[in-house]
Amino acid sequence: MEEERGADVSAAEEERGTAAHASPYKGIFGKADKFFGISAAGSNYKTEIMAGLTTFMAIVYALLVVPGMYDIDVGGVSGYHFVSFDAVYIATALGAIVGTAMMAFLAKMPLAQASGLGASVYVTGTLLGAGLGLTYANAMIFVLLDGLIFILLTATGLRKKILKGIPDEVKTAVPVGIGFFIALTGFNSAGIVSVSNGGLAMSSFNVLSENASYFNYISAAIALFGVIAIGILSHRNVKGSILWGILGCTALFYALTGLGCIWKDGQCLDFYSQFTLSHPFGAFAAWGKESVGQVFAHGFDFSGYLAVDGQSGGTLAVLLLTSALSLCMLDMFDTIGTLYGACSKGGLLDGEGNPLRMNECMLSDSIATCAGAVFGATTVTTYVESSSGVAAGGKTGFAALVTALCFVVALFLSPVAKIIPGCATSAALIWVGVLMMSSVVKIEWTKPVEALPAFLTVAVMAFGYSISKGIGVGIISSVLCRLFTGKVKEISAVMWIISALFLLMFLFT
Repeated sequence: MEEERGADVSAAEEERGTAAHASPYKGIFGKADKFFGISAAGSNYKTEIMAGLTTFMAIVYALLVVPGMYDIDVGGVSGYHFVSFDAVYIATALGAIVGTAMMAFLAKMPLAQASGLGASVYVTGTLLGAGLGLTYANAMIFVLLDGLIFILLTATGLRKKILKGIPDEVKTAVPVGIGFFIALTGFNSAGIVSVSNGGLAMSSFNVLSENASYFNYISAAIALFGVIAIGILSHRNVKGSILWGILGCTALFYALTGLGCIWKDGQCLDFYSQFTLSHPFGAFAAWGKESVGQVFAHGFDFSGYLAVDGQSGGTLAVLLLTSALSLCMLDMFDTIGTLYGACSKGGLLDGEGNPLRMNECMLSDSIATCAGAVFGATTVTTYVESSSGVAAGGKTGFAALVTALCFVVALFLSPVAKIIPGCATSAALIWVGVLMMSSVVKIEWTKPVEALPAFLTVAVMAFGYSISKGIGVGIISSVLCRLFTGKVKEISAVMWIISALFLLMFLFT
């Protein structure tokens, strides 16, 4: 509990300093200054506004990428099985608004939140794309459980015990495995690699083949070009490099497909024949019909799942528990890692090296996840791109408020987001995979007891195409390695319980 006490003490000291600090602003600006502690933190409105805008530029790609993952027919209850890009776009934006606003007013930190890519890929790939018979509404039940569990763990202090109980090699390997998983999703979406029941295969780019496709070739090439462009922009410290990469890929895509139309390429002509620009309020209508409240209206109808051979109420209970636990662990690792990474860049750590108001940050995350589930969005988490705003000088929740207001404006830009091609968002996914590889150097590869669970975690996520199974195999193998190498005392009660739950998942689902 020292982590929470240290954060609380620092928060109390900062609040006393804020109250005692004479604000240079008058009226409503003076009240806002005192509430957020802008002057007391050594900042000012101009700096906080620029920081908030910088963070938004760095994180807005989530509104382009996440909805594209859901723009599929996932099967299920008649009339409620399809969810469109427009519906998920609004849900994702609302989740980001709530999460970032919570960071502004509850945690008073310059951090932004939105639906996590790892959690979104988990929901669309593992829950909805694995032939389990689950619907989009069912998936929101898992997300809601994740948020409720996170609130419970944070409020009771169990979060810290769980984190301490899980082996370091598994915690370190999880983001690496998710990085591979996200990158693989990007490669598959761009047509560079095909993922099917037959396994993984590199797509053919033989221009002499009878099946050669100009449209498919340029999509794959643009995605690869986009990744390289984003990497170069990041190297040059260009703010919003991912967003600029997406926009550049989009411009190149329309230029090349336009050329394809000139020489009558069939796929290019088909693409433009179906091209439409929708009314911005049409997205709100789609959201109202397909997303908001579906978690309660149809989320508890698991008839599609129970209709699949070999699946029953017992396997459903195990799946609910293990999947919600997996989502919660993803959220927990992601948020805590981001908090430490972003806060360390701006001097937002307390005397013990922990992020200021950490409990409030975690509650903001979990409450936003619950709200997001009701809206129809996946797990809301703190984005590491928040560090760009912190690096720009953001020190208070006012920067987060600016970012939240930008998301409000973005609510009405769904028609613009909808014209972004899949190859452009694929480039962003692959680049995020690159960013998540950094943790691999922290794994003790020279120690077999730690190296094996870490490797299995990453390998099963990537090659088994399942985040939850990767976590489960990693934890179970860690327990077995310690059990048979005389290190049984290193196995915590948390490890025994979690490994048993995952073992049940493997045996009965």
